[in-house]
Amino acid sequence: MTVTIFGSLKMDYKYLFGPVPSRRLGISLGIDLVTPKICSYNCIYCECGKTTCLTVNRKEFVPAEIVIKELDDFLSKNPKIDYITFAGSGEPTLNSGIGKIAVFLKEKYPQYKTALLTNGSLLGDNDVLNDCKDIDLVVPSLDAALEKSFFKIDRPHHSLKIDAIIDGIAKFRTNFSGKMWLEIFLVPGINDKEEEIEALNRAILKINPDKVQVNILDRPGTVDWIRRPDDDELKNFASKILHSNVEITGKPADRDTIASFSGDIKQKILETIKRRPCTPDDLSKILGLHQNEINKYLGYLVENNEIVESAEERGIFYKVKQKN
Repeated sequence: MTVTIFGSLKMDYKYLFGPVPSRRLGISLGIDLVTPKICSYNCIYCECGKTTCLTVNRKEFVPAEIVIKELDDFLSKNPKIDYITFAGSGEPTLNSGIGKIAVFLKEKYPQYKTALLTNGSLLGDNDVLNDCKDIDLVVPSLDAALEKSFFKIDRPHHSLKIDAIIDGIAKFRTNFSGKMWLEIFLVPGINDKEEEIEALNRAILKINPDKVQVNILDRPGTVDWIRRPDDDELKNFASKILHSNVEITGKPADRDTIASFSGDIKQKILETIKRRPCTPDDLSKILGLHQNEINKYLGYLVENNEIVESAEERGIFYKVKQKN
């Protein structure tokens, strides 16, 4: 997997990606602890595609010792990053080695903050709590607090129930000394109804996070009917969330001013799709970049009207925008 280091490329990391500009975390070095696409959910909005292994069984899907070696090599160069983030192709807490990696980072590189982006489904597990206690920031998602909408948006493993997940996140919060930001992904027509918002507010009160973040569709998801809310829908939804610190996640800072954002990679993506339209997965395989990183560059290029998205049978394809 390619890792970008201040405009140059290093090709020998398999489980690290980025650093990438994140809307929530600034400059983030990603750690991918599962192989595509292992998760306990099959969310309709996931940029990484459909879940192919839907599971709640934890094991060391990616070897912790190899991840630690990669981190040690990368961090020994003193990169300027805001967070080291457990994220990637699926649910990070499914990897039973996450605790070893978190302890290594806390002990050897305490100057770097760590974050966990999780769907929250396993946070009630005592082993997960113990494994993640050394992480600085945990960002669980809670897209719905009613069972019907939970299954429609997140399409979880059959053993998971939303009330138990909410109780689990609340239990984790009580026993966790770091920060917690609770993420809600807004899906117009499903979780923006009054009864849905009331249920979410009850859950937020129980969990008591430091912040609530409302997130929206950035790249196309796994179903074609999901849509991005307009500004009025987004502001109206956020205004009804009963918490003292509610944030609508926006675009990251101008990526052209960020050292880790590589013009070389941007150009390689443009040159590749000039030859033929590609999906994010196509680009990931061709360029040797993690799909999460590819998505950041695609987002930039779409925002700047350099490329366009096209829904086709095999997925979302990206094409260079034709000049008039």
